[in-house]
Amino acid sequence: MRTLLTAILCSFTLTAFADPPPNYPFVSYDQGLKLAQQTNKPIFLYFGRYGCAWCDHTNKKSFSNPELKKLYPKHFVLVYVDAESGKRLTLPGGERITEAELGTRLNAFATPLFVFLTPQGQEIFKAPGFKTVQDFKDFDRFVVEGHYKTQTLLEFLAKK
Repeated sequence: MRTLLTAILCSFTLTAFADPPPNYPFVSYDQGLKLAQQTNKPIFLYFGRYGCAWCDHTNKKSFSNPELKKLYPKHFVLVYVDAESGKRLTLPGGERITEAELGTRLNAFATPLFVFLTPQGQEIFKAPGFKTVQDFKDFDRFVVEGHYKTQTLLEFLAKK
């Protein structure tokens, strides 16, 4: 009986972490900042959390799309942050914080939240909630083609 109880408790512990969408090269925030600066690619930062139904829905409906699987790794450094994690990160200045603290600093109070950043880590824009494949394609064009430098996302989308 004790062995069964231990196994059940361990299974809950093992699954208590949020996972990024499968088959994407997501890295941690600190690794992503370094990689973005080395490659001069913008950052696509995905805040998710364990038990988030909209994160799961986004992963299954949008990130399963073959075009996005090619497009986003090509154009962005992909960073995934578990918004409730105690995992420690090292910021460029050497400061050590948790993933959850990073979420607070970036006002990530609901998941999923998608934050697009310059290679230097400056925020371009945030997009909360479930997003469709077309939304992600529009976001890609807005950032990669540099439209964000001259107009807001809403202005860009209105011209579509």
